[in-house]
Amino acid sequence: MRRFLALLCAAAFLISVAALPAQAAVAWGSRGDDVYRVQARLAQYGYYTGAPDGIFGQATYDAVTWFQRRNGLTADGVVGSATAAALGISLGGEAMPAAATESESYLLARLVHGEARGEPYTGKVAVAAVVLNRVRSAAFPNTISGVIFQAGAFDCVRDGQIWLQPDSDSIRAANDALAGWDPTAGCIYYYNPATATSSWIWSREVRLNIGAHSFAV
Repeated sequence: MRRFLALLCAAAFLISVAALPAQAAVAWGSRGDDVYRVQARLAQYGYYTGAPDGIFGQATYDAVTWFQRRNGLTADGVVGSATAAALGISLGGEAMPAAATESESYLLARLVHGEARGEPYTGKVAVAAVVLNRVRSAAFPNTISGVIFQAGAFDCVRDGQIWLQPDSDSIRAANDALAGWDPTAGCIYYYNPATATSSWIWSREVRLNIGAHSFAV
């Protein structure tokens, strides 16, 4: 009788484990809406050149691994939770909400540290505010991670400084911006006039200067 009950419990455990949903991920051979979302976001960021078709093949694999290598992720060609978060999407459901998660607020602090180290404190908050203003703008991705990892958007992502540990001022500046402080009053661009090489950025309307940065719309 005890053996029968033990077998029954073991069977129930195996059934309950089998019933758990698998972690959402897309990889070579996957098809469907998740693949389409991955392709569309990779195309938006400049990593994928084909038309999104919802089929995960060689072109998608190459774009995913390129994105992963450029952004400090494991370049395995599989879009799991970490890669999806960096892309600013969720898998198996609706788009990620715009509200910042704890990991995204820390990522914002990393961005501040990488982009505004040595700037006045208000300038650090202003850099974080630019990211949040982009999240709110229809012209940019609607998540913090999506804005930060948009191809070519920030120098600290290109040179790897995004992965430096943020100092306490950078963390506090990110939190102040998330709490609603925007020293830029809505700016969505900033640049250093002493080092900027893009002729396009000079065409933007500068609203204010803080430290070494000009903030523009």
